[in-house]
Amino acid sequence: MTAANSFKDVLRQRHSVRGYLSTPVPDDVLREVVSQARMAPSGANLQPGSFIAAQGEVRRALSADLVQAWRAQRAEPEDYSYFPHPMPLALKRRQVASAKALYDSLGVPREDRVGRDAQFERNFNFFDAPVALVVTIAADLGSGCYMDLGMSLYGLMLAAQAQGLSTCAIGALASYPSLIRRHLSLERNSHIVCGLALGYADPNAPVNQTRTERAALDEYFKTVG
Repeated sequence: MTAANSFKDVLRQRHSVRGYLSTPVPDDVLREVVSQARMAPSGANLQPGSFIAAQGEVRRALSADLVQAWRAQRAEPEDYSYFPHPMPLALKRRQVASAKALYDSLGVPREDRVGRDAQFERNFNFFDAPVALVVTIAADLGSGCYMDLGMSLYGLMLAAQAQGLSTCAIGALASYPSLIRRHLSLERNSHIVCGLALGYADPNAPVNQTRTERAALDEYFKTVG
């Protein structure tokens, strides 16, 4: 197998995993994966953002409060806007297709609100992955630094995949920034970007059969001249 083919395999194998084995991730492996993520490029080499591993009682208390806040529908002002408002129709179709792929894999029909809510609630428990990461960025950085952090985050996902690990980014955590800052003892200028579940995928979990389609090349690539 060539290096090029190996890299292509890592790219294609990576997908959002929402079912994990209880097998712990060795600390040295986790530190190596995070270190490799920092190899991503960034403007002026600012290297924005931080990855915080919530463990033990801190993680249990954080997840419990997140679940409680979500069930009570206690909204918080978010640190940044994740989705466009309103959602353009073309993007709404992708969003709906993604949700359909997820719930179809679980056998949860569209009208089963209880089943859908139960699955969504798992976001706040980091899908029971052995590693629960919270991704932050300093509030006083420019918009471009979010792009740089995104490259580092994707680098982390690929580095994890190359180690036989799986990941799932958790945008739902961005809905409760104040709650998260309180549990992690963070300053107000630490913006909550997302969460990240990391661990060894459970091969028998039906939810891990979820796959989403990517846009055709012609939709986002063109040559000029």
